[in-house]
Amino acid sequence: MHFKNYIGLSVICFFLTIHFSFAQRDWSNINRDIQHAVQVDTLKKKKFTLIFINKSKDFDSQIGDRLKEVFFINYPKQVKLYNKNSAPQVIFVIDPEYDGIAAAGGGVIRFNPEWFKKNPKDIDIVTHEIMHLVQSYPHNAGPGWITEGIADYVRHTMGVDNAGANWSLPEYRSTHKYTDAYRITARFFLWLENNKKKGLVKALDAQMRNKTYTDAFWVNKTGKNVDELWNEYIANPKI
Repeated sequence: MHFKNYIGLSVICFFLTIHFSFAQRDWSNINRDIQHAVQVDTLKKKKFTLIFINKSKDFDSQIGDRLKEVFFINYPKQVKLYNKNSAPQVIFVIDPEYDGIAAAGGGVIRFNPEWFKKNPKDIDIVTHEIMHLVQSYPHNAGPGWITEGIADYVRHTMGVDNAGANWSLPEYRSTHKYTDAYRITARFFLWLENNKKKGLVKALDAQMRNKTYTDAFWVNKTGKNVDELWNEYIANPKI
């Protein structure tokens, strides 16, 4: 096991125990992740700390360096713009046992190393996933399409190298619905920002986090309900 910027396994475990006890969750598997890691890096820039746990023996270290880079470029920006109370410590786990692409929650993001073998330039998956940590919406805060739409909107607006990953917002198609989430909803949000009200996404994010979101949000901010806004969007979807 290799440790860069070594502060001792016991110290890291102690830090994790304190941090996640505060979150009132059982994060015992993080200690398991460390025990099975081939590399653990602890990096700190200003007030932000990233603990990078790699459990994959053949994971490309250059990709890992890019993921770390994107974190320190975008997490401080997202925290400043959207949620200044976001946790200053985040954990990345490169986890060959995880069969999705990436998932975020409770201060931890798990990445499937197989995804990066096929998509080595998809470094802005970090931009999307760290936004979920910044969002930190409570249970039943609002529709899931808003959650994922905001995360992809942020990826579009803050992405470090979306073009390198061949990632972009799709052109509008007649089959699209604003509830489709991810890039389709993100494009709608971008249109709203450009054509209706600057700062709308930030306000929407805040209401979701405060669990005060209702359908009245759209009328209060724009004078139209979300269906009326969507109909206006599809009539002229240029962004």
